[in-house]
Amino acid sequence: MTKSKNLFSKAKKIIPSGVNSPVRFFKPYPFFVKKSLGSSIWDEDGKSYIDFCNGYGALLLGHTRKEIISAVSSQLKKGTLYGTPTSLEIELSNLIMKNFPSMNKVRLVNTGAEATMTAIRLARGFTKKKKIIKFEGCYHGAYDSVLVKAGSGSAHNGISVSDGGLDEVSKNTIVVPYNDSPTLEKVLTKQKDIAGLIVEPILANMGLILPEKKFLSDLRKMTRQHDVPLIFDEVVTGFRVSEGGAQKKFGIKPDLTTLGKALGNGFVISAVGGRKEIMNKLAPDGKVYQASTFAGNPVSVSAAISSIKTINKIKNKLYSKLERNCELLVNEIDDLATDYKIPHQINSISSMFQIFFSKSPVTDYETSKKANGKKFQKLFSNLLRNGVFIAPSQYETIFLSDAHTDSNITKTMGAFGLSLQAVKN
Repeated sequence: MTKSKNLFSKAKKIIPSGVNSPVRFFKPYPFFVKKSLGSSIWDEDGKSYIDFCNGYGALLLGHTRKEIISAVSSQLKKGTLYGTPTSLEIELSNLIMKNFPSMNKVRLVNTGAEATMTAIRLARGFTKKKKIIKFEGCYHGAYDSVLVKAGSGSAHNGISVSDGGLDEVSKNTIVVPYNDSPTLEKVLTKQKDIAGLIVEPILANMGLILPEKKFLSDLRKMTRQHDVPLIFDEVVTGFRVSEGGAQKKFGIKPDLTTLGKALGNGFVISAVGGRKEIMNKLAPDGKVYQASTFAGNPVSVSAAISSIKTINKIKNKLYSKLERNCELLVNEIDDLATDYKIPHQINSISSMFQIFFSKSPVTDYETSKKANGKKFQKLFSNLLRNGVFIAPSQYETIFLSDAHTDSNITKTMGAFGLSLQAVKN
């Protein structure tokens, strides 16, 4: 019995399903990690894996990045939690605002879910309206307002609406197909009680689905016409697709933005920010209440400051390297799958990609769900066997980091060759 198998048996007795997040489970059991460094993680049995899950996109700079560890170590000696403001919070907020000009004011929170929940509450408080529009397959956290036809683990486990959710809450959420501007226009024209529209500008929780050419500009145009606040959920894409996120890459200025993941490069922190007149609605000056004991935690804030400073310092080399490595992998995987006559689609952008075993292009929730999930699971298990770790669900994304070396990329190409050959058989 491996150590991971033994640990999972113990975990199941005291942790529901043996895991603290559904996306971490895969059959027959998940491996348990002992340590990480750079581009790699090691399980409890000492086996190493090249990591392309990267904390579901959080580790843009790789594991245990020296600049961030140094900043955190320095702060740990000064304290871990004060319950009062620090100058670090001002420094971080200024850094965020310089990278994201649409964010005129910023409130620091802890998780992506907390950030999107606050953004939605702000939109409702600002407009005095109730209904929220979201898109099929977009994942904005595990709470009632947005856990309707969501992506990520919800889609992987076949849960369209979670048990325990309140119908009277989710009924105020209108779900529209992604990349479908005409349907959105009809909804905005018909519904007069829309408080806000929330979207992942690049859908990274349904595999990877890219916005069609005019989709994001259509969103901006329509929400302005109907006076509906546009919320960009950049928890995944913020700092990852550019130092200014997807909004810089596509030239769109949302009314509110949420950030997380790469913001702290593995530390627990997120942020919500946007137009002053909306952000000023937050308590105590405003009447939209949000509070958190751990918001602005000095350890996480120190990590985020170091993360942004490092990104800004190396951005010219960072993003070109990530895009180059992503393109190398995508082209090789595409060639291999074609040679093996495996029907497939690969969606990619910047440092993110995903393969779907499908004959048709994957452009939304419905086409993503039609991909062959069994083949993907076979690919995942064989990649793992060959020392490469990707997220265990078709409805997640493969992420590169700055820590991936040329030899990592070469080894990964070889692992995909062996694994796709197994998928073919």
